Amino acid sequence: MSQYTPRFKKQYREVIVGALQDHFKYESLMQVPRLKKIVLSQGLGDATADKKIIETSVTELSTIAGQKAVATYAKKDVSNFKLRKGMPIGSKVTLRGDVMYEFLDRLVAVALPRTRDFRGINPKGFDGRGNYNLGIKEQIIFPEIDIDKVSRINGMDITFVTSANTDEEAFELLKAFGLPFKK
Repeated sequence: MSQYTPRFKKQYREVIVGALQDHFKYESLMQVPRLKKIVLSQGLGDATADKKIIETSVTELSTIAGQKAVATYAKKDVSNFKLRKGMPIGSKVTLRGDVMYEFLDRLVAVALPRTRDFRGINPKGFDGRGNYNLGIKEQIIFPEIDIDKVSRINGMDITFVTSANTDEEAFELLKAFGLPFKK
């Protein structure tokens, strides 16, 4: 019986590492940038008034990620937003390993193409240290979410954390995984 390996993990090892090593002239395989983790997060400012919003968000993120999401809490008081320290204000889940590659596969192959008027993702979401942030306007692009059970449309942020030193290296890595960047 053979061990299951996610499609993108196999592709990374067999194709992407060699291509990036040739492109950037790395001397060692260990210099080739890799995807460390993917973080899905939702900031929900309205949750200060309604606690059910957080529970729904945690459930939806857990369904999308295939791993338990957690609520995030305010670190300090902000009177303008009627926010007290310790109040739930969002949810997040961090994906690593095989679960991360499975999610990336579903994101590229299924979810992003389902986005309305999709023309590619913005290549300007890099932070200068080789990480990429992608904002999604509605969580219903994921097939795991049952549209009939959604009470409200929430956006989410997806952060790709790589071991790349520069944005150019991270861009080439994510492009090799098939993320559809705008031209």
